[in-house]
Amino acid sequence: MPDMMVRVRRAAPAVALGLSSALLGACSGGDFGRTRADMRNDDMHKWIGAEATASVGVKPSQFQLTDNERQLRDLAYPLIEPPHSRPAWKAVFGDYQPSASPWRQKVAFDRTAYGRALIDEPHRSHASRYAQLIDDVRDDITRFEPFFASAIRVIDLDRKRDASMHYMTELSPREKADAVARMQENSLIVQWVQICLEQRVSSYRWALERLVLQAPDSIAAEADRLIGELAAQTANPPVAARPLIQRPLTSKG
Repeated sequence: MPDMMVRVRRAAPAVALGLSSALLGACSGGDFGRTRADMRNDDMHKWIGAEATASVGVKPSQFQLTDNERQLRDLAYPLIEPPHSRPAWKAVFGDYQPSASPWRQKVAFDRTAYGRALIDEPHRSHASRYAQLIDDVRDDITRFEPFFASAIRVIDLDRKRDASMHYMTELSPREKADAVARMQENSLIVQWVQICLEQRVSSYRWALERLVLQAPDSIAAEADRLIGELAAQTANPPVAARPLIQRPLTSKG
């Protein structure tokens, strides 16, 4: 019996250490595997610019992001993330993932993907599917103005940056290259969002058509109205970034 008590006392510190490590590990990952809010950083969307430039063979700029450029990337992310109906498990577990730019050769836009996910998701009534579609379209409409307001500021400042370089003294080739690369990067991000909005409109229309076919409902009129509003906004963006490359035309569905 005394020997057993000695072994228990010796094991206690190791057990305590193991429990504390497990608790600390759980805390660093956040609840249910989500990234904790305090683990995020101001440049968490910086990868968007790097992905855009890398996908078209443009060398990235080494300049730090300005506040306006950082905001542009933050506002771009929800619009370039593929729209989906977010099953229940995705509302619990974090699903933040970088997306491939539309200029990647192997990327083919599938306009049916959103609608198939919406319709095939189990345990959804047709009313909830219509409601999800309406919410997704309305969210995009809400995001449209803030993003393009940010884009207007960034593109306007880039024009001033470009003009000012002609009057700068002792401008090194490296500095000029980084400035040009950053302007190209900002322009590509605006183009990326524009392409994604056009694709979203196409996806939403396909989804609505299938919902009407499978489960007609008068609420379809509201969904159609909102899709039309988003389509009109997308067709007439308040700012047009100078195109660097041809727009991708590859699609499926």
